[in-house]
Amino acid sequence: MFSPTTGIKVFSGNSNPQLADDICKCLGIKKGEADISSFADGEISVSIYETVRGSDVFIVQSTCGPVNNNLMELLVMIDAFKRASAGRITAVIPYFGYARQDRKAKSRDPISAKLVANLLTTAGADRVLTLDLHASQIQGFFDIPVDHLIGAPLFADYYINRFGEGNDDFIVVSPDVGSVARSRNFAHRLDVNLAIVDKRREKANQSEVMNVIGHVEGKHVIISDDMVDTAGSLCGAADALVALGAKDVYACATHGVLSGPAIERIEKSSIKELVFLNTIPYPSDVKCDKIKYLNVAPTFADAIKRISDNISMSALFY
Repeated sequence: MFSPTTGIKVFSGNSNPQLADDICKCLGIKKGEADISSFADGEISVSIYETVRGSDVFIVQSTCGPVNNNLMELLVMIDAFKRASAGRITAVIPYFGYARQDRKAKSRDPISAKLVANLLTTAGADRVLTLDLHASQIQGFFDIPVDHLIGAPLFADYYINRFGEGNDDFIVVSPDVGSVARSRNFAHRLDVNLAIVDKRREKANQSEVMNVIGHVEGKHVIISDDMVDTAGSLCGAADALVALGAKDVYACATHGVLSGPAIERIEKSSIKELVFLNTIPYPSDVKCDKIKYLNVAPTFADAIKRISDNISMSALFY
């Protein structure tokens, strides 16, 4: 069994340094000294400025946009720590890119999520810590331990503090059939009923709302999802729910990818408030008063401490 000789060391790539800083603050440690830059042609360069020999190293890096650059940063960092004789290397990936490519949807499709899992393992990661994978079965793509955290407890605490538990005026809505299990868990935590949006997706980043299964008329609706990319599905569902008589629409999603026209769509939509976790940084050049972020750093800090101390993670799921 692994036993660190020099304790926990947390390092950060360039994708979400603020989250890494917050995690270190929660742990009461200083963030590891390293520089991740690029050569003129775009090649990743990693310089580590402290010893990590025998240490329990955690690399915080979301593989959000620019996805390929951030993924390559993570791989090169893992390799650098492996060659520096780190005792154990955990890839902390708050947002796991390529998770939507978890199966062959049509002939000759790649399964890119499996490829990324292979790359992380080959680079030298000993385990992975992530949050709300788009498809939970991706855990099985790895031949190393994967600790899969969930964001539902954070959202549940937020809404219970605002609206109370077991409020019959509220209903949780799953934006599609694939999110039912996640939304049911969330609805159970709030002690409210669940409705489901049945939608048809014609092509990537486009969908059409077809039907709503459940009674939303006269209800305050909370749409629960794992991620928002271009926001077309979310905003379409929100508008459909209002058309069916919902009083107002709140929404929460773990990962705010917010690509392309997402911000504009959210601004124009029927959504009253959209809450994300800070697994992906909010774009610095835009502003939307409807969007709010909750800090997931305490959850990751707790998980990191439990991994390092070989303590059960099960308490984080209740």
